[in-house]
Amino acid sequence: MQRRDFVKSAGLAVAAGAMASDLASAARADPAKQGAPAPAIAAPALVTSNPKIVWKLTSSFPTFLDAIYGGAELFSSAVSDATDGRFRIEIHPAGEIAAALDVFDAASKGVIDCAQTALQYYWGAEPALALATSVPFGMNAREQNAYFRQGGGTDLFNEILVDHSLFALPAGNTGCQMGGWFRKELRSAEDLRGLKYRISGLAGKVMQKLGAVPTAAARKDIASSLQSGVLDAAAWVSPYDDERLKLTSIAPNYYYPGWFQGSMAIHLVFNLAKWNALPKSYQAIVRGAAELANVDMQAKYDAMNPPALKRLVSGGAKLRAFPDDLMQAAWLAAIEVYQEAAASNPKFKRVHESYMNFRNEEYLWWQVGEYPYDNFIIRQRAKG
Repeated sequence: MQRRDFVKSAGLAVAAGAMASDLASAARADPAKQGAPAPAIAAPALVTSNPKIVWKLTSSFPTFLDAIYGGAELFSSAVSDATDGRFRIEIHPAGEIAAALDVFDAASKGVIDCAQTALQYYWGAEPALALATSVPFGMNAREQNAYFRQGGGTDLFNEILVDHSLFALPAGNTGCQMGGWFRKELRSAEDLRGLKYRISGLAGKVMQKLGAVPTAAARKDIASSLQSGVLDAAAWVSPYDDERLKLTSIAPNYYYPGWFQGSMAIHLVFNLAKWNALPKSYQAIVRGAAELANVDMQAKYDAMNPPALKRLVSGGAKLRAFPDDLMQAAWLAAIEVYQEAAASNPKFKRVHESYMNFRNEEYLWWQVGEYPYDNFIIRQRAKG
């Protein structure tokens, strides 16, 4: 069965079930109606009872980040399919209606109805929102999804967003990212001193504590900036997206793990008034479509990163692990950054404590179940 047929069938089945229940209740309330033939239910009535709505969605991402941008496309398609086209969401890439970093404000003001974005982009205004996307030494993607859905994370972030007239749902994840491309090999944490590194957010603050110089650069300028020496290193995403940057001959040292981005959650952010005005049935459909996009995006990266990594290595990329002393120094610097942010921002403190407590409990299980299992298979694979 195709996804469109499945979604439509499921939606009609739920609606029909609800109507049947209402009819049964009415029959019990009026004995005279018991045993009477059930009225015919016209399928179109189940659809046409829902209003026609057209929304505009602006993404923070360009179309060439197809795995991420594709999450918005899948979300929109699923909503349309489930409502037989009565609820349509038109998608616009970054820059078409609002710039990549302006979609948060655009949704808040009602210029657009919803946005696809990474909430960490707005950590300058609301530091706690960094924890909604990814932070140094934070959770992996599965743990983060558990936190959103079972650990109260989504509710906590929406408590913050209500002050901005917004409501958010998780709708994608890239999984763990790479540490980036470096012109020179790193032998210790000392090699970071003075290093001009394309990295941002809380990770940039951590790097500053280690002596590096966080430097901004647009995607289109990364290769030329590395070539000219404006940058010494650059983090982007993971093998699938990094491959298209063509950096192997410029900065061949490809470092892992992306300790500053163990996952990257993507959210759909809705204007709160527009969200509250939706019929409950449409809200349920939107939630389901966001879940579909969430699972599909992670699956795409998990499927596409392995062959991309193989191609990068065969093309000259030198896979290197960050030195142990660098990892340890970054760990301690991250703790300092968190302590400073918590001391100056009560909302960050509250969410950070919730987030890290959940992370620590998750890794209690990971060290018993998930990690030993994965590690054993990895060792067997290495043996051939």
